[in-house]
Amino acid sequence: MSSPTSSDVERITTKCCIVGGGPAGMMLGFLLARAGIDAVVLEKHGDFLRDFRGDTIHPSTLQVMHELGLLEEFLKRPHNEVRQLDAQIGDELITIADFSHLPTVCKFIAFMPQWDFLNFVAEHGKRYPTFHLMMETEGLDLIDEQGRVVGVRARNSHGPLEIRAGLVVATDGRHSTMRARAGFEVIDLGAPMDVLWMRISRKPSDPGQTFGHVEAGRFLILLDRDDYWQCAFVIRKDSFEEYKRRGLEAFHREIVELAPYLEDRVGELTDWKQISLLSVKVDRLRTWCCAGLLCIGDSAHAMSPIGGVGINLALQDAIAAANLLAPRLRTGGANLHALREVQRRREFPTRMIQGLQIFIQNRFISPVLSGNQRLQTPLLARLTRRWPILRRIPARVIGMGFRPEHIHTPEASPAHDS
Repeated sequence: MSSPTSSDVERITTKCCIVGGGPAGMMLGFLLARAGIDAVVLEKHGDFLRDFRGDTIHPSTLQVMHELGLLEEFLKRPHNEVRQLDAQIGDELITIADFSHLPTVCKFIAFMPQWDFLNFVAEHGKRYPTFHLMMETEGLDLIDEQGRVVGVRARNSHGPLEIRAGLVVATDGRHSTMRARAGFEVIDLGAPMDVLWMRISRKPSDPGQTFGHVEAGRFLILLDRDDYWQCAFVIRKDSFEEYKRRGLEAFHREIVELAPYLEDRVGELTDWKQISLLSVKVDRLRTWCCAGLLCIGDSAHAMSPIGGVGINLALQDAIAAANLLAPRLRTGGANLHALREVQRRREFPTRMIQGLQIFIQNRFISPVLSGNQRLQTPLLARLTRRWPILRRIPARVIGMGFRPEHIHTPEASPAHDS
């Protein structure tokens, strides 16, 4: 990476500029640097410490860590392991997915705070001289020359930057600035729900983690974080203001009706500022790329939180992109045909997962949130109760997806510790 400067704008040149330091961006930057390719990752925040980001590390991702030789070290980070997903539907506790039969080294989902995951990837990326993570640096616009993207205009605490790159990869999330600047068409698939995220302290005597507590009109998910519950309260789309009008005490009662053991702690929520709104979107780009620019992860396809598969899909995109593009970047550049290969490979699993999410939204979540129908256990859940072997099907879909990726990029040598 070269960085000649002028009095006004710092200028940097690199093989690949990745805009966004989330799971897809960090993994792609790490894999490219590991393959000996100069990569710059731009992250607009000063650290990764933000609450209520997805933190499910699926068996397919753990398999990738194993292939990289990092699994043992990775699992030393604080995490919780879930080997089956349960749901409390009305008065009935049902096991939805059993991961114990997956063809992977780790037959569980690891729940790890996303900042720990991102810091882990960053630490290992920095072992390679071609990995450059620029914190507090926000990508603002694309540099276009003769119909081709050739870089990114950005800004950090020192002022404006221009990063010239053979390839720009947008991984800046569901509200991607880069995809907006490129004018890509977004296909909105719709979502009937939003999610309220909050923390409530946890006691050792509390029941174990479940995938969801469901009653007519209400849906609560509790994720075990050792000393606290990370709570996801699912609400009808755009109904947050209605909850605020009813008041916090009414909201407390709804939580306690779903999880009675929280009655002595729900009062910890004393202000709506403690509750974060996730506006759920399900969409995807019709075209993920143009000359010099590729979108992956949430920038290419925003996922519903159903199944917690968004991180897994973003990481799989990054692995596929590294596998397909690293050889081309090493010997020259990634042309438009190569970028389209990434979309062709990853669009099928994206469409399949989104199709399942839309089906579950329409057939189960919307009726539950409406509160107008008698609560019924979904057919698949009833079948898995009768024939436990069927629990392997949702476990395979959630834990591995429809096209799990594997590491094919060789490691460049030597690596060094920084």
